[in-house]
Amino acid sequence: MSDDDIRALARAAGLAETWTDALGIPQQVSIASLHRILDALGFGTGSPADLEDSRRRLAPPGTLPPLVTMRAGSRLTLPARAGGAARGQLTYEDGGLATLRFSTRGDKLVGPALDRVGYHRLEFGDRQVTVAVAPTRCVTIEERAEGKHLWGVAAQIYSLRRSGDGGIGDATAVRQLAEGAARHGADAIALSPVHSLFTADSGRYGPYSPSSRLFFNPLFADPEIVFGPQRVAQHRREGEAFEQAPLVEWRPAAEAKLAVLRRLFDDFEAHDLATGTEVARDFEVFVREGGELLRGHALFEALHGKWLGSQPSLGFWRDWPPAFRQGPMQPNDPQMADFLSAAGPTVRFHQFLQWLAARSFEEAQKTAVGAGMKIGLISDLAIGMDRAGSHAWSRQSDLLLGLNIGAPPDEFNRAGQDWGLSGFSPQALVATGFEPFLATVRAAMRYAGGVRIDHIMGLQRLWLVPEGASAAEGAYLEYPLDDFLRLLAIESHRHGAVVIGEDLGTVPRGFRRRLTEAGIAGMDVMWFERNRGSFRTPARWRRDAVSMTTTHDLPTVAGWWRGNDIEVRGALGLAAEGEADARQTDRRRLWRAFAAAGTADGPAPAPEDTGPVVDAALGFVASSPAPLMLAPMEDLLGMIDQPNLPGTIDQHPNWRRRLEPRAAELFDDPVVARRAAAIVARRP
Repeated sequence: MSDDDIRALARAAGLAETWTDALGIPQQVSIASLHRILDALGFGTGSPADLEDSRRRLAPPGTLPPLVTMRAGSRLTLPARAGGAARGQLTYEDGGLATLRFSTRGDKLVGPALDRVGYHRLEFGDRQVTVAVAPTRCVTIEERAEGKHLWGVAAQIYSLRRSGDGGIGDATAVRQLAEGAARHGADAIALSPVHSLFTADSGRYGPYSPSSRLFFNPLFADPEIVFGPQRVAQHRREGEAFEQAPLVEWRPAAEAKLAVLRRLFDDFEAHDLATGTEVARDFEVFVREGGELLRGHALFEALHGKWLGSQPSLGFWRDWPPAFRQGPMQPNDPQMADFLSAAGPTVRFHQFLQWLAARSFEEAQKTAVGAGMKIGLISDLAIGMDRAGSHAWSRQSDLLLGLNIGAPPDEFNRAGQDWGLSGFSPQALVATGFEPFLATVRAAMRYAGGVRIDHIMGLQRLWLVPEGASAAEGAYLEYPLDDFLRLLAIESHRHGAVVIGEDLGTVPRGFRRRLTEAGIAGMDVMWFERNRGSFRTPARWRRDAVSMTTTHDLPTVAGWWRGNDIEVRGALGLAAEGEADARQTDRRRLWRAFAAAGTADGPAPAPEDTGPVVDAALGFVASSPAPLMLAPMEDLLGMIDQPNLPGTIDQHPNWRRRLEPRAAELFDDPVVARRAAAIVARRP
């Protein structure tokens, strides 16, 4: 086998042999890396026979895929190799019928133009295919704004305080924040991810490393929304001790909260389920609609608790006994059958937790919209899933389990990054009619008015690293961007949800234009809006992006001005030489930009005098032509510390800081109220 053979196979599999780094320098993926990645993709390269088999399986299929996408108004086009009759019968979603005629043009079968948006069934010869006809664009922020330039708040859910939250912010705190923000003209609340983590291991609380993106973190549920405060109070015996702490004490607070929820479930099972009350019927409908996906997740949670509880080394399902490693579809295995028989109540408990969380966030969105918000909640969709989690165990064929999502080496991370997350297999997406992707998008939009897609460049390509290799040994794998964008447009309209893409970092050429065409807003963050070092005036920021002062991974305005981020990273050995001097230069540049935009005057304040700088920054970003400006709560409060410090795990209190005052009173704070008014006045 020659190197050319391996490179040809890599191209056929959608792997990029070359890539351009952050400095614009072309780089080539090594043959050794291509071997490892191809093997992890399931395309063997160990022998000429393996290579030939891989070529055969990568050849264009002779049959139609289960789903094809198209844009409304265009002609339906199928591969000519699919063969079949010269006509087909289309059954629309509403039951209407149409006969379609096809003609052969080169390697394509071309049918008529279709303009009815939806998922329709085409019977073509002896085959069936779903035809997904998409609107031209997603629902846009401009459409929701109805002529206004909107503003909203970005908040970490766990950080929000309320009486009775047990030390972890929840959906009711979100409701209270939404009501307060709406009174000050806000139209959106952008939330940290609500994805399910690991109920049995509450020490794994990083929101961007979810066990599953299809389900909720039950610690964010408020059972009072379903059962009322009196009934819940009967079962609450612990948790209050954690409510005043400055940081979330994840393990003990989660254990206390889950203990309350378990007692509540036992009461629910003994009384409501036994007698068939209205809330019991709602639960049963929820479980039935959740189907096998919900059952698989609940079963994973039960198994994870069993094995982790008995042997802490068995936290990864790959280390479980063989009978339990292959996912939920093994009811005939005697060991699995015995477990299901004994663990039925535990499985139902985890379904119960998901029901409570779903009803909690459903009510939170209703509250936000009822308070007058044009968008309401904006959910956050993580880029991938933890390979030790629920989705990876229950839907193993969906994912590329031998490859981790990461980033190539750049000027900030010379070794590259390995995030330890799994992503979808492109082949599995096509083979399943994009069902895993659709389920994920629908989960993100179900109880929200918008969704922020983390690292949205992953819709076009992902940097994938073989498990056990260095991040620099990865390569980009191509994904079906056109299909993703069309499916997002359909689901955006069905849910009435806007779509925001986190397009920060190394962005493929032409990608932002594609987002604009698809009606997806990008993100403009003040720290990155520069021209040759100087800060770009807000008037020149994008009109199709959300504007922000900062993000959860970057310094707050007050922290940046003081240089707190440099001090913290310096103490951890993460700061670069000369950063403090460069920061002093940047302070002068930023203050000049504020003055030019009319949000500041006079000399620049001292590094310790952060209040005027925060005021100026919020007004500066609000002055942009963006259809939506998001103000992080940390900046509205003038906080010094950022929620997360990349490059650290236990060395820094990431994802733990709580806000003062309580969520219901945040906008009663005179400083917050003043800053909110200034933002409203600055929205063009």
